[in-house]
Amino acid sequence: MSSATPEPLHAHRPRLSGLAIWNMCVGFFGIQIGFGLQNANTSRIFQTLGAEVDSLAILWIAAPLTGLLVQPIIGHFSDKTWTRFGRRRPYFLVGAILTTLALIAMPNSPSLWFAAAMLWIMDASINITMEPFRAFVGDNLPEEQRTAGYAMQSFFIGAGAVFASVLPWLLSNVFGVVSTAAEGVVPLSVKIAFYVGAIGLFSAVLWTVLSTREYSPEQIAAFERAKLAALGAPAAEEGPEAPARSVQAWMASGLVCAVLGGLGFVLIGALDLEKELLVLAGFFAGFGLLQIAVGMMQRRRIVNAATEILNDIFRMPETMRGLAVVQFFSWFALFAMWIYTTAAVTSVHYGTTDTTSTAYAAGADWVGVLFGVYNGVAALAAFLLPQLARRIGRKGAHAVMLMFGAAGLFGVFAIRDPALLWLPMIGVGFAWASIVSMPYAILSAAVPDRKMGVYMGVFNIFIVVPQLLAATVLGLILKTLFDGQAIWALVLGAAAFVLAAISALLVREHRA
Repeated sequence: MSSATPEPLHAHRPRLSGLAIWNMCVGFFGIQIGFGLQNANTSRIFQTLGAEVDSLAILWIAAPLTGLLVQPIIGHFSDKTWTRFGRRRPYFLVGAILTTLALIAMPNSPSLWFAAAMLWIMDASINITMEPFRAFVGDNLPEEQRTAGYAMQSFFIGAGAVFASVLPWLLSNVFGVVSTAAEGVVPLSVKIAFYVGAIGLFSAVLWTVLSTREYSPEQIAAFERAKLAALGAPAAEEGPEAPARSVQAWMASGLVCAVLGGLGFVLIGALDLEKELLVLAGFFAGFGLLQIAVGMMQRRRIVNAATEILNDIFRMPETMRGLAVVQFFSWFALFAMWIYTTAAVTSVHYGTTDTTSTAYAAGADWVGVLFGVYNGVAALAAFLLPQLARRIGRKGAHAVMLMFGAAGLFGVFAIRDPALLWLPMIGVGFAWASIVSMPYAILSAAVPDRKMGVYMGVFNIFIVVPQLLAATVLGLILKTLFDGQAIWALVLGAAAFVLAAISALLVREHRA
C-alpha cells in the first residue's frame, strides 16, 4: 500500500504484509516522542517557572480540554474527507507541523502562563495527528489483523516514549549538557531534548504519509456491506440517520446539566471552594448548553458536525459503553502518574522541593529514565499481547495487564530506594502497552467502518473526562487529605487501575 491510486473494490479487506503494518505505524513513534517529552518534562518546566505542587494539576488542564474538543471533531471530518493525499494522512501532516513548532517553543517559555498556553497548543496539535492514526488501523486492516496492528502501534508508542523520556538524562549524563539552571530558567538539556524531539516527530510522521495508501470511501463502504452481510444484519441506509434522541430528551437532559453546572459555580463561590472545581462546573454547564443547542437544531432539521457528533455519542454500541468505564479508571491512574511522579520522587526519594538544587535535577532526570523504562517494557510487551489475547481473550488480557499497572504504581509508594524504582515501572509498562492497543482493537470491531474516525474520537472523551477530573480534583484531595504529599496520588492511581481491571472483565465484546 504505497500510493493513493484507487484499486478495484473487494468484498473484504485483504491481509497486509508485516512491512505494510510497520509503515502504517511508524508515525506513532514520532507522535509519542512529542507526547513523551510533554509527559516527562511539563511538570518540571512548570515548577521551574514557579508553579506550586498543588497547582500542577490545574495547569495540566489544557491536555484533556483540547482532546475533548479536537479528537471528535477531527474524527468526524476525517471520516468525510477524501483528497488526492487520502483520508487521514492530510491530518497527520498538518498536526505534525504544528506539533513540531510547539515543541520548539515550549522550553523557551518566558513565563508560567506562556508555558501553559504552549501546552494547550502542543496537545491540540498532537491530537490532530493522533486521532486519525487510531482510525487508520481500523480502516486498513481486516478484523483478524487489528490486534496485531494496534499492538504494533503500542510498540512504536513505547519506543518513541523511551527515546523522549531518556533524552534529558542522556544529554546531561552522557554528553555533558548542563541540566541545572538559574531560577525561572529551563535547563539546556531539556531545551535540546525538545529540539531533537521536534525533528524526530516530523520525520516519523512524514515516513507514514509517504509510505502508505488509504482505501477510498467506496471501498470502505463495500467492506462494511460485506461485514453486515456476514453477520446477517441489514445494510446501512443511505442518507441522514434518524436522531438518537427526541427534541424533548435533548432539551431536558441539557437543562439538567446546565443547571447543575450553574449551581456548581454558585456553590464554589459561596463556599470559597478550590477554584479548580470551576472547570468541572463549566464542563457540566457547557455540555448542557450543547445538548440544548442540538435539540433546537434538530427541531429545525438542521444537520451539521455538532448534531452528528452528539447523536453518534448517544447511539454508541454497547461494547463501547463498557469500554468507556475501563478507560475512565485507566486514564485517571495514568494522569495521576504523569502529573505527580516528578514531584513525588524528588520530594520523597530525593528529599527536596527546591527546583534549583542538584538533588531536584537528579531526581527529575531519574523520573525521565523511569518513564523510559515503562515505555521500553511497553514496546516489548506489545509483541506478547496478540498471543495472550488468543489464549485468554482480549478483555482478559487487558485485565491482567491493568493489574500489573496497579502493582507498579503502588510499588513506587512502597519502595524508598530510588535506585530500585525501575522495578515497579515494569508493571506500569505492561499496563501501558495494553491501554494504548487492546481497547482500540476491541472497539474497532464494534463500530461502523464508515464512522471509524468519529467513534475513535468520541472514545477519547472517556480518556479526557478522567483527566479533567484528575486535573481539577487531585490537587484538592492531596492538599486536604494528604498534606500536599504527591506520592499519595500514585496510590490513588493504583486503586483506579484495579477498578479498571474489574471493569474490563465485564465488557461485552462484539464478535465479527
